[in-house]
Amino acid sequence: MIRLEVPGRDALELKHLLLDMNGTIALDGELLAGVKERVAALASQLAVYLVTADTHGTAEGVSQQLGCSIVRIEPGAEASRKQALVEQLGPGQVAAIGNGANDVEMLSAAAVGIAVLGGEGLAVDALRAADVVVGSIEDALELLLHPRRLIATLRR
Repeated sequence: MIRLEVPGRDALELKHLLLDMNGTIALDGELLAGVKERVAALASQLAVYLVTADTHGTAEGVSQQLGCSIVRIEPGAEASRKQALVEQLGPGQVAAIGNGANDVEMLSAAAVGIAVLGGEGLAVDALRAADVVVGSIEDALELLLHPRRLIATLRR
């Protein structure tokens, strides 16, 4: 668990991390450098889930590299299915990281939504839905590994 005491907000107790795959932790289905090590470090504090429609057919291999659970989302209505997963896990206990239009509801519903501007870009609606926007997945994961950075950004 990661506990965040954010001035001006209720305390957060994060227990789950949802990672969008393509465009967020992977490019063209291939895991981006630096993700594996950071996810391994977070896995002692958070239950990590790879959430994907598996566009490139590589999700099984990526989840094995990360040692995390995989949640396959059938194509069509991905956004609502990702949001439903947040609701199932308990929105107040979820950090979510994504970049696409189909991540908007997930980012909005999570206690902490982090949008990543990466090689596939960042959907404007995802940018608006996120609590924090970062320039890389490494930066997003580092915020969770060093929660004081996240607190500094979220405090009011």
